[in-house]
Amino acid sequence: MAEETRSVTGGLRRRMGLALPLAAAALLGVGLAATDIAGHYPRLAGALPVAAVLVAGLVGRRRPLWAIGLAVALLTAGSVIHEQARRLPAGLSGADLSVSARVIETSNRAGITRLRLAIRRCQAPAGLPRCDELGNVRVSVYGEAPMRRGERWQMTLRLRPPHGFRNPGAFDYQAWLWREGIHATGYVRKHPAPVRIAPATAALKPGALAYIDRHTEDAVTRRWLAALTLGDSDALTQHDWQMLNASGTTHLVVISGLHVGLVAGFGLWLARALARRVSPANWRLRVWPWWFAGACAVAYAWLAGLSPPAVRAMVMALVGLWALAGRHAPGAWQAWWLAIAVIAICDPLAVWRPGFWLSFVAVAWLMVIWQGRRRPAGWRGWLWALCRSQLLLAPLMAAAVLLAFGRVAPLAPLINLLAVPWVSMVMVPLALLGWLAAPLPYASTLLWGLFGQALDLLRALLAFAVKLAPLWEPAAEQVTVLAVSLALAALCWGLPAVPRWLRAGSVLLVALMLAMPSSPALPDGALRVRVYDVGQGQLIELRTRRSRTLFDAGPRFRSGFMPLTTLWPPGQRFDRVIVSHADTDHAGGAAALARDHQVERWLAPLASTVTAERKPCRRGQRWQQDGVTFTHLWPPAGEPGELSANDRSCVLQVVAGEHRLLITGDVGARVERRLLTAADVPVSVLVAGHHGSATSSGVQFVRTAAPRHVVFSAGRDNRFGHPADAVVRRFREQQSCLWSTAHDGALTFWLVPGEPLRAQAERKVLRRGRC
Repeated sequence: MAEETRSVTGGLRRRMGLALPLAAAALLGVGLAATDIAGHYPRLAGALPVAAVLVAGLVGRRRPLWAIGLAVALLTAGSVIHEQARRLPAGLSGADLSVSARVIETSNRAGITRLRLAIRRCQAPAGLPRCDELGNVRVSVYGEAPMRRGERWQMTLRLRPPHGFRNPGAFDYQAWLWREGIHATGYVRKHPAPVRIAPATAALKPGALAYIDRHTEDAVTRRWLAALTLGDSDALTQHDWQMLNASGTTHLVVISGLHVGLVAGFGLWLARALARRVSPANWRLRVWPWWFAGACAVAYAWLAGLSPPAVRAMVMALVGLWALAGRHAPGAWQAWWLAIAVIAICDPLAVWRPGFWLSFVAVAWLMVIWQGRRRPAGWRGWLWALCRSQLLLAPLMAAAVLLAFGRVAPLAPLINLLAVPWVSMVMVPLALLGWLAAPLPYASTLLWGLFGQALDLLRALLAFAVKLAPLWEPAAEQVTVLAVSLALAALCWGLPAVPRWLRAGSVLLVALMLAMPSSPALPDGALRVRVYDVGQGQLIELRTRRSRTLFDAGPRFRSGFMPLTTLWPPGQRFDRVIVSHADTDHAGGAAALARDHQVERWLAPLASTVTAERKPCRRGQRWQQDGVTFTHLWPPAGEPGELSANDRSCVLQVVAGEHRLLITGDVGARVERRLLTAADVPVSVLVAGHHGSATSSGVQFVRTAAPRHVVFSAGRDNRFGHPADAVVRRFREQQSCLWSTAHDGALTFWLVPGEPLRAQAERKVLRRGRC
């Protein structure tokens, strides 16, 4: 019996191979390390590789497969924990660190240069934690930056641990920093001045970018050439990315399997054509054309800077070439698992990148829908294969994109049906032929001019599609059910032998999910308050059953970045936008609101210059919306007189049944005392004045308002020290529940008459007795 069991197990293992166990072990190790274990046991990073060797030695003889799996799991776990341990210690946040670093990447926008540095040596001030483990950092240089890619510099950095805004359905910058292996962010200090200690070594990519600049006059063509052929995605503008995201075509400009596959395929075709001429009798048996195609894939990924998407595409291309070669090659599914294993072992952080799973899900589904089918013949066959693949792939990828990002481009399937062959068969070949023709005078300029014409057609198509059907963001509770229904529809139409009635039913199910209400309507008289996490600034959304109001528009930073642009796709409608005053931390996003969204009415103080269409907010203004009462308590009518810009802030009170919300802008303690005669107290939710500054939230105001919940809308580790310790103590003495967007992320409150007030923080943190 034991021999039969061993025989069956051995046969199964031979059919399964090592690919699946290796991939499972690598993913298991990454998953185990995903916990907060590194924060408590950072030295495990060095111990786990030793444990892997011991495990392999102890059980390797009797259970080799188990030994390999355990060793791989421990190694990947150790790699991830080591990555976590390299983050900047919290005790060094805001400290000046003297570093020696090599410049990995540079980009310049709005007069600010972003640098990605590989730290070679780091020295912290005496008495502070060491920073020897610090690896990659992302910093800004304000003004002219002399740093170039590949150079080594001695400089002083002011850093902080990776951190980002946390808002529902929005881009998670902190998670992106983690996935990219960036261990701190900050800026370069001007004093002492940075000193270059070593010039850049010879590198192909900077020279290639300079060649593009010299041989293309059109700026749009230059940046798309750099992105499509060299993987320099930073060259694209924010408008380019918005158009690509809204049309569902971002994958076309990231160095992906499409681009690497085209290069490898062209190399294979060229080598096999040469092999047919050299040895016509047995050219099909030659192995070197496959090696040449693999070398082309590696060279192209290296030219693109070996970015994570390029490496992922390179590995998939190499494994795919091996599988297609036929000699001692793995099967299609073994190759798929092997590619996952190789990438997860070499770059464990790739597992957290959405592109990793989107790529492998797409490839797996293409393998399923074409398994057992004949290879297409003729141009009609290939055209039908392209249409069938895209139409069957579209619903499954829409489901995956919904789960990963919470947004989907409605026309993405139709756009990609045209854009994918246009980019792969016209634009990329023209771009690559331009590089091959670089030694010939004017040849690359001509080819890249044709590339520019093709690019203009593509951009016109994308702009038309986005205008016709903008990016759609369903409600959070609708995302999962809609994604599941789309996945079921894909399975019903992609798998063989599925009854027609079931296929028709899957389409009907998707239609029903799309017809669902976008969000459960609030009852009349109810109010939903959301204080967004926008750093050192303020942006508050007020929703009733049928209306949507914004109080303030968030900050605009020195780089020109406005956090508001990350919160919603373009085309939103707001009944009112109230800008408390014209400071950039409150009104900085007004330009983006006016440009990208529809605002029915603007309100701002009389002397404010936020927008030309504004109406002045003044004391006594009152309106009702769906049973909720809105009242302006400040400023008084007429000219501001001696009031400062902060003391002219619009102050809004909202009453929903027995619940009361009060937003005081940046008014000081003197104005707060004058508000008490008109405000309904006690207050259920108070957005603390001036981000918790000591100039606001005076003793009398705090005691009289007696707020149940207090929100400080402030940036993490901000230079103003908001909220002030004295202000925090005052609210604690009133037993208020204290919240901060810096630590809690976006905060949502539901004020429903007859029900207890509910609060939810986007970032889960230990409350530590604050409530």
